Amino acid sequence: TLTVTTANHWMTAWLGLELNMISILPVIAKEKHPRSTEAATKYFLTQATASALMLFASTINAWQTGSWNITQLNNKLSCILMIAALAMKMGAAPTHFWLPEVMQGATLATALLITTWQKIAPITLLYMISNHTEPIITLSIGLLSILVGGWGGFNQTQLRKMMAYSSIAHLGWTMTVISIAPNIALTNIIIYMIMSAPFFMLLMTTASKTLQTMTTTWTHTPTTTIILMLLLLSMAGLPPLTGFTPKLLILDNLVTHKLTLMAATMALLSLLSLTFYLRTTYLLTSTAPPTTTQSITTWRLKPHQNQITAILAPIALFNITILPTLLT
Repeated sequence: TLTVTTANHWMTAWLGLELNMISILPVIAKEKHPRSTEAATKYFLTQATASALMLFASTINAWQTGSWNITQLNNKLSCILMIAALAMKMGAAPTHFWLPEVMQGATLATALLITTWQKIAPITLLYMISNHTEPIITLSIGLLSILVGGWGGFNQTQLRKMMAYSSIAHLGWTMTVISIAPNIALTNIIIYMIMSAPFFMLLMTTASKTLQTMTTTWTHTPTTTIILMLLLLSMAGLPPLTGFTPKLLILDNLVTHKLTLMAATMALLSLLSLTFYLRTTYLLTSTAPPTTTQSITTWRLKPHQNQITAILAPIALFNITILPTLLT
């Protein structure tokens, strides 16, 4: 990932992405289970295809313009191909099909890696070529991702698949604004990572994998339940929480660039995501599980996860850090 983020040459960036992909394959396939192997295979095939497409795009650009520099992607065709390749790498619609499947086959810790760390490299490259991107393409990919992310998460009972669709929807918000205001797109994806990291860590602590097992957390970890509820609402983008800020900034920018209809459509489509976040929140906090725990020490959390969660959760929940930008 660091190789990609510090690269100037397309070949170096491609090499970094390949190393990254090869390194995470054993992490996904670590569990000795056919589902994990299947997830690793799917991940490998999609990422290898995207890498090949990326290499093809950069080669065409070098052939036409004589430059291998990442920021000089002047050829229109290679720019379109590059956006397609990076969207596939990240899991943005319409090349999103691998993401829910891979996350369902992986452990919660690996799913956290895939939704956060693995997005850094493609997003960096997208940020570097943002001034050459066609706004109509990024807007279309973004809108489709928000739609797919909302609709896909609707019927999910598996938390990892639900979070995969949530990731697709957040990527959609990032993609729509990447060609208009790249800094805001970057802010959006960073805030999403800050929100999803404590969420996954708390799921790891409580070992919750489905909505059904999530309902029983209230009996033995009330604090975790409250933090999970707030994190879900923050991801949904409800006002007092951090998740609201990037959405507001994105909509504000779209309206400024006379894309009011686009902004209105995105705001309406985000209601799809809000529905499944609210359903999960309701199950988590407002339904009483049928059994109560007998042990009195089950609330104790593992200290190392607890510390990271304690650092990230307040940032993910309170708008204080970003408030000055709204006031100016």
